[in-house]
Amino acid sequence: MGVGSGDRDEATAAGRDRTATGFFGRLFPLPVVGASMSDSDVHVAALCGSLRAESHTRTALEAVLDAAAGAGTTTELLDLRTYELPIFDADRDREDAGDAELLAERVRAADTIILGSPMYHGSYASPLKTALDYCGFDEFADTTVGLLAVSGGAFPVTALEHMRSVCRALNAWVIPHEAAVPNASAALEDGEFVDPALEKRVRTLGRRAVQYARIEPDPDSFESDQNVGAQGK
Repeated sequence: MGVGSGDRDEATAAGRDRTATGFFGRLFPLPVVGASMSDSDVHVAALCGSLRAESHTRTALEAVLDAAAGAGTTTELLDLRTYELPIFDADRDREDAGDAELLAERVRAADTIILGSPMYHGSYASPLKTALDYCGFDEFADTTVGLLAVSGGAFPVTALEHMRSVCRALNAWVIPHEAAVPNASAALEDGEFVDPALEKRVRTLGRRAVQYARIEPDPDSFESDQNVGAQGK
């Protein structure tokens, strides 16, 4: 999937007005990029919480990463199908839990993490929860995070809210712009978006992932201050 002129036009416009629109229409300031910052130094990784072979979540994340790559970054898809991750057990060291340490290393190496998940029973999927349980402040504190959720039915707002809550507890900095793909079977056909407006919103997340990669993080949240982490339970 290439980067169209519409992508470049929107990026130019965003650079002029330095604002971004959140999900409910609120305007947020975009970070001011200094001369010392280079998009080519930014690494964006997407964590796919779906294990399906023909995953709509994976397809949407690939569009996000393609847009980020079009902005000049390096990208990586962390596909949980390829990692051996047993259910988290606090009595077991991460080094003894299959590929958990390898996954944590890849997360730590990223400047921005995109969390992508299907919505199951009103929340995000258990493979992503397991992956996050193996991570902690070392992987997420002061890291920029983007959120994407996919559902077979209505808008997956609760999945986005739950992922945002976890990120707040990990003291991550969540991008105001979030992306969702409701009614995924109708929204995607043969791996392509049917609605250009929806595709634009999803790809915008990739560009925001680059723009916000080096933003100064907020002070520690109350949730993160009280969070002892799964490892400490």
